[in-house]
Amino acid sequence: MDRCKKDFGDDFIWGVSTAAYQIEGAHNTDGKGASIWDTFVQKKNKIFGKQDANVACDFYNRYAADLALMRRMNIPNYRFSIAWSRILPQGTGEINGLGIDFYNRIIDLALELGITPWVTLYHWDLPQALEDKGGWTNRDVKDWFADYVAICVKHFGDRVKNWIVINEPTVFTGAGYFFGVHAPGKKGFNNFLAAAHHTALAQAGGARIIKSLQTGSNVGTSFSCSHIEPYTARNKDKIAAAKADALLNRFFIEPLLGMGYPTQEIKALRKIEKYMQQNDEANLQFNMDFIGIQNYTREIIRHTLFVPFLQAKIVSAQKRKVETTAMNWEVYPESIYEVLKKYSSYANIPPLIITENGAAFTDELVDCKVHDPKRKAYLQQAIEQVYRAKNKGLNVHGYFVWTFLDNFEWAEGYRPRFGLVHVDFENQKRIVKSSGKWYADFLK
Repeated sequence: MDRCKKDFGDDFIWGVSTAAYQIEGAHNTDGKGASIWDTFVQKKNKIFGKQDANVACDFYNRYAADLALMRRMNIPNYRFSIAWSRILPQGTGEINGLGIDFYNRIIDLALELGITPWVTLYHWDLPQALEDKGGWTNRDVKDWFADYVAICVKHFGDRVKNWIVINEPTVFTGAGYFFGVHAPGKKGFNNFLAAAHHTALAQAGGARIIKSLQTGSNVGTSFSCSHIEPYTARNKDKIAAAKADALLNRFFIEPLLGMGYPTQEIKALRKIEKYMQQNDEANLQFNMDFIGIQNYTREIIRHTLFVPFLQAKIVSAQKRKVETTAMNWEVYPESIYEVLKKYSSYANIPPLIITENGAAFTDELVDCKVHDPKRKAYLQQAIEQVYRAKNKGLNVHGYFVWTFLDNFEWAEGYRPRFGLVHVDFENQKRIVKSSGKWYADFLK
């Protein structure tokens, strides 16, 4: 059935999410330093169509019109990220005042329009100058990050109360430091373990910094989560699914909750201990005010001997002959209920907020209109699953659509479109899709 906003109560949080590198453009403007993604997009055969985000949605120059459009769409909360290298071009040291000014303008205008800002401090765009020193594999990164967080709180904390420390640590450490398919393009299990441990320390350490500098702050962090199921009822497939779940869903949340890394299922993860120092176990833990859940699909897992460490692999949606999105992900809105149920089962879990959920489909522009019934249906069904979770007493308090604008979708380039608003990347014209019009009516 088609839910309405009032079904969720007056205090339920509704919004949209974006990320700096995916929309801002202005990659070398007004003193901004290079990020690892500015470097990575120049490498051969890394990005679909050899595309880059040097201009992207040109949000750097068009933010005022985009925020005004957001207001016309009745969107009350806006989650966006700060580009670390726009604030600190070298990652540390001298602050770029023009970068501070840019985010001040966004925050001030959002508040003027009645839109509450939710700031993500790290959404994958590490300054290249820090990557040159080892990036997330260098233990010093937790201190560089702490300094950057403190600068953001000092400059924006008088108006920003809602903070997301790190976006999807499993994805950027796995894709960027294990498989090499995302920036910075490093490979290897040891690179991944080092980057993961230092990220987990930075996640809790960054939250501690915010709380020490700002009373009344609302601090969380966000995790990518997929509902995991075994391919068959065979014990081998069940064990493989449990391993995949430990890596994809539990690896960062459990140390944050004081449970340590889930090494029981994946013995190879015990090698992370060589990166641990005195007091690290305690320093991994922090009582967040909320946890951001980012869900798009489910994964079906089968046993295989050919994948090192895991002995598990994903059975693709195409092979299973199920409906897929433009990302080749299964269309499975029920996954959002399952992950909310899973995370709610932790004894000391704080309130949950869906900080990303959405779907990429091929859009057709006809007579200056974009009719996208599949995306609209997906969002309606996903929101129904959030209502189902809330109605069953699960501690879910908000829902942010990914994403406001069609954008640069990392290694996939501009091909997959997730936006509520269509962007013509030739002329930067914005057109609200039928899904965006539906969401605007829903929020009215």
